[in-house]
Amino acid sequence: MKISLCMIVKNEEEVLARCLESVQPLVDELIVADTGSDDGTLTIARNYTDLIYQIPWEDDFAKARNFAFSKATGDYIMWLDADDYISPENAKRFHALKNMLLQESPDMVMCPYDTSFDGDTPLFTFYRDRLVKNGAGLKWQGRVHECIAPHGKVIRSEFRVFHLGSEKERGRRNLHIYQKWAAEEPLGPRDQFYYGRELYYHRLYTESISVLEEMLEGKGWYVNKIEACKILSACYFAKGFSEKAKTALFRSFCYGEPRASVCCEIAKRFQQENLYGEAVYWYEAALNCKDHSSEGDFEEPESRGFVPYLELVCCYYALGNTEKAVFYHKKTERLFPNHSAVIFNKQFFIDKGRGYCSCSCKNISNSINVCTIFADYPFNKR
Repeated sequence: MKISLCMIVKNEEEVLARCLESVQPLVDELIVADTGSDDGTLTIARNYTDLIYQIPWEDDFAKARNFAFSKATGDYIMWLDADDYISPENAKRFHALKNMLLQESPDMVMCPYDTSFDGDTPLFTFYRDRLVKNGAGLKWQGRVHECIAPHGKVIRSEFRVFHLGSEKERGRRNLHIYQKWAAEEPLGPRDQFYYGRELYYHRLYTESISVLEEMLEGKGWYVNKIEACKILSACYFAKGFSEKAKTALFRSFCYGEPRASVCCEIAKRFQQENLYGEAVYWYEAALNCKDHSSEGDFEEPESRGFVPYLELVCCYYALGNTEKAVFYHKKTERLFPNHSAVIFNKQFFIDKGRGYCSCSCKNISNSINVCTIFADYPFNKR
């Protein structure tokens, strides 16, 4: 069983060695396609492989990845980005994955991709197409936010890749690719979604609304449609249309079961209007939502726990229900004792209530709101 690793890189001297050092012992062939580095990237790559190709950058990630894949001679092809990393624990899981490949002979393997961290703890995980069978005809699609469409026998593995990121400036690169692409031909639903999201990132709210509304009216993956509703809501809110912002969030229920992140967003909108009872309803609803991460959802686990717990402290205190506020504070303290908002709230209850245990909560004044740090729910860039 031979595994080929294929990468595309450009100006990755800050992170490339970390990635290659972690993966080199696991693979049999390492192919690097460089799209125009002018730093020390090529020098670093040559320390790990002789299979280095220099190709022109044509504003098309899929084209570059397909070139790299075309050079692979292994039975299976794996991809990584330069700012990815494989931990020692996951190196062990990779050996188990190789055994699965021998036994099941899949066409594609989906693996968890951890892309956001609190220290060493992953905060956001989704499954990605990590390995494909060489010769199965699977190709990358999409000039940006490229992917390989699932085909044939697809299996899942618990081999995880950490996306640690880098400080490399990306600027408006993705936006410019989408703008050029959209001017040349109509975009499909998936690319409309990512284009609309990119417009939102760059505060082009009117343009984002137009693209996302069109995407929602057509065909498309339900997970993308749910996320599109969240982005659409943020655009409407940024433009001052608060009712349309809420309506866009409720629209997401047309495409699947309520997601915790959507419920938190709905709650936040009510909370901003000082409608704390309504906010409580939706934060508590978020606590009861299922975990849909295995479906590819764009959600942080915090939206099913820490975020609603933290905001329920504020909402219940604003409603005069200090006992419930303390109840939820204790939950946040158990989950994240070192979080700045939790530390602030603990001191608040100590100062105002001569202790923050449940037996003393009746002594706490109801005249001052708990100043929790309101969480922004950033739309994950992936």
